[in-house]
Amino acid sequence: MARGRPGALELARLLDAAAQPIYVLDDERTIVFCNQPCLDWLGCEADELQGQRCVYGWSNEGGGVSLAAGLCPPPEAWTGQERQGIVGATLRDGRLSRRGARFIPLSSGSETPLVVALVETEELAESADAPKASCPTEAAELHERLRKFRHQRAEKYRLDRFLGDCPAMRLARSQMEVAAASRASVLIVGPPGSGRQHAAHVIHYAAQGETSGPLVPLSCAVLAADLIASTLAAIASQRFPAEASARGTLLLNDVDELPPESQSEIARLLAGKGIPLRIVATARTDLADLARRGSFRDDLAALLSTLVIRLPSLAERRGDVPLLAQWFVEEANARGEKQVAGLSSEALDCLDAYSWPGDVEELGQVIQEAHRRAEGPEITLSDLPQRVHFARSAAAHPRRPEETIVLEEFLGRIERELLTRALRRAKGNKTKAAKLLGMTRPRFYRRLVQLGLEEPGT
Repeated sequence: MARGRPGALELARLLDAAAQPIYVLDDERTIVFCNQPCLDWLGCEADELQGQRCVYGWSNEGGGVSLAAGLCPPPEAWTGQERQGIVGATLRDGRLSRRGARFIPLSSGSETPLVVALVETEELAESADAPKASCPTEAAELHERLRKFRHQRAEKYRLDRFLGDCPAMRLARSQMEVAAASRASVLIVGPPGSGRQHAAHVIHYAAQGETSGPLVPLSCAVLAADLIASTLAAIASQRFPAEASARGTLLLNDVDELPPESQSEIARLLAGKGIPLRIVATARTDLADLARRGSFRDDLAALLSTLVIRLPSLAERRGDVPLLAQWFVEEANARGEKQVAGLSSEALDCLDAYSWPGDVEELGQVIQEAHRRAEGPEITLSDLPQRVHFARSAAAHPRRPEETIVLEEFLGRIERELLTRALRRAKGNKTKAAKLLGMTRPRFYRRLVQLGLEEPGT
């Protein structure tokens, strides 16, 4: 007796039992089926993905929409051509997972009502370029490069990459979490090199990751007042999509260096809700302090300082230097073939003796240079740049503090010495001693008393 044809439920059960992730799209690029291995790979539920329409590009909506965008076959699959490509998704832990896939069109005459995607079980290395077979056209290769770039941009500015264990850094991190979860204006205050711009990027990307809207940086220290004004006017007149506006950020770098006329323009636009993006600003000095001194507008300082995050200098958190140094070592390891375990104790002691005028950025440069020089399994004292060695030597041999010379005391000591010598040569005869110094006896006697060399009346 012939076996009956399996129904839809039986077919779904068989596909769920396969080891390979499989999903199916209809002619409108909607995901109509996704087997259990595929859901396990993506870490989502069926209702998050099924029914989502794929776009061959990037979505910043998050959730199932972004997952679906990463699974979209190349457009040629709907012309009846079997294709290979790369699919990928940002998983729950923030990692970008990339796998090769075969896209098989199920054609009916001139139409392609369904495309079946068979995904490989092995991951592609995050840093590896896509195999040529997976990107047969230049457009496919550029599509994959763009996907990697967007993920790496969001990955670079994850909140957990803002390192430091001192109380001030723990507070700054918790404030960044608050800032990322809100649309309030943020002011980041810290010395040059402390990571103010990095913190601004962290806040922008922390909440939405790859789904973040535009980040528009503006350098207040470099641009002329008229150029700042025209740029702000252009941003104010720009018709951002509601989604981009809700996720976008205007980054005002070195806002404490804004010329007065630009301060007025920004204050006017912010007060009138003319800028559609959230404002994040960086400064060396707290704007409230500048406003009290009369060098910054009170109203603008208040508008930009809803939340103030203060970044301590590296000199204030020396206990974080070993952790940061190890981070930069491992970051250098990830960029090339050379692998270094860390720094020797002597090298860490040398870093601790340095004053770090360039703050965290300078530490990163020092470790990068030392990593290039290192020939053994760890960075040693000799691998560190000369400027760090000089600082260690200076700390070991500090300059003697300059003595302040009080003229009266100095002259008194000299006069006391001369009087004592004269008395010694005159064998205690005050008249002879006075004569040796060219003084009268009464004056010689008065000076002996005044300098404590003779008791009055003796």
